Amino acid sequence: MSNAFLHSFSAPTKSESDFVKIVKAEGALLWDDAGKEYIDGLANLWLCQVGHGQQEIADAVYEQMNQMAAYNTFDPFTNGPAAEVAEMIAARSPHPDGRVFLACSGSEAVDTAIKMSRLVGQLKDAGGDKQIIIRRTGGYHGTNLGGTSVQGIEVNRVGWGDLVPHFLEVSNDDIEDAAKVFAEHGNKIAAVMCEPVQGAGGVNVPPPGYLEGLRRLCDDNDALLIFDEVISGFGRTGSWFGAQTFGVTPDLMTFAKGVTSGYQPLSGVIMSRQVANIFESDVAKFMHGYTYSGHPAACAAGIANIKIIEREGLIDRANEIGEIIRTGLEAMQSDGQVKAVHGIGAIWAADIGRDAFPVRDAMLDAGVVVRPIGERIAFCPPLVITDAQITTMLDALAAQLD
Repeated sequence: MSNAFLHSFSAPTKSESDFVKIVKAEGALLWDDAGKEYIDGLANLWLCQVGHGQQEIADAVYEQMNQMAAYNTFDPFTNGPAAEVAEMIAARSPHPDGRVFLACSGSEAVDTAIKMSRLVGQLKDAGGDKQIIIRRTGGYHGTNLGGTSVQGIEVNRVGWGDLVPHFLEVSNDDIEDAAKVFAEHGNKIAAVMCEPVQGAGGVNVPPPGYLEGLRRLCDDNDALLIFDEVISGFGRTGSWFGAQTFGVTPDLMTFAKGVTSGYQPLSGVIMSRQVANIFESDVAKFMHGYTYSGHPAACAAGIANIKIIEREGLIDRANEIGEIIRTGLEAMQSDGQVKAVHGIGAIWAADIGRDAFPVRDAMLDAGVVVRPIGERIAFCPPLVITDAQITTMLDALAAQLD
């Protein structure tokens, strides 16, 4: 079989025939080309909130593409779906009176937020020194050049040569460490980049008061707080956004993944009214954008997806899912199978105390898809998963740990 396709985060020498070829998906279930059924315990890749096979989204995209598949939104052009989905996203965020920039991937959204924060920093600092971005150990922020530079997962930064300058790292859960960096560099710090819940870093929930502490440090030093909500947005933490779950309001928020549940590539940045005021009064022309920013077919998918999340009560369902997973994992912890349990809403991880990859492989053989992260097994199922399917996932983990 041809090996033309270079897979993401994979060994380049791995043959195409050695990958699991998924050919069908419905709800929380997947099927490969041999007819084997799997429970999708990772919601594709932390993203399919409404489940697979939603005809309503497919129809919305089809209708939009029949009318107009795509056209750019650079001045002087716009389109209805882009304006509508931006309004819907803002209205459900902590910034209903803010602005929304649209892109295609979480990586594009992160790089946009970095550029926005540095632009604001330059406008505030006539000397041009307000450029430092603070990253957290364990943070994952995509793989574009800016996102790689703000990575808190060191292995993802290695081997690419010189990255973007002016990034400093702090511990992912020690507010005093962040305070020390601010004490030394405060007037040069443009922003802090922070996932409300670290996903690829191991499903790390911030300790009480940590996010509030970052908010205070940013306020005291005239820096922006950026929440990377690519994973935590659109219901995953039991609210529309993680910012609402934790009660801390950032200045900029990136989103992607759950905004369309993966049916089309769509992402963006939500800016607060305060930041929007700076752009509207001090920026003569916003010199940034992508060919597919505001892509009408992708935006149509976002509109339909948000309507389904709301109509089906999937944000409340996230908490119900999380309670079942938490209870099951804590039972395994009591039995000595699991060292620690981490999570919130419908995103959880079990620390199994050893390499998680062999357990992932065994669970895949048993028909359950999960994510191995070091010594942790992560669960992030579609929000339409049934209680019975959750139990099957947990039983599969318990069986492998036995």
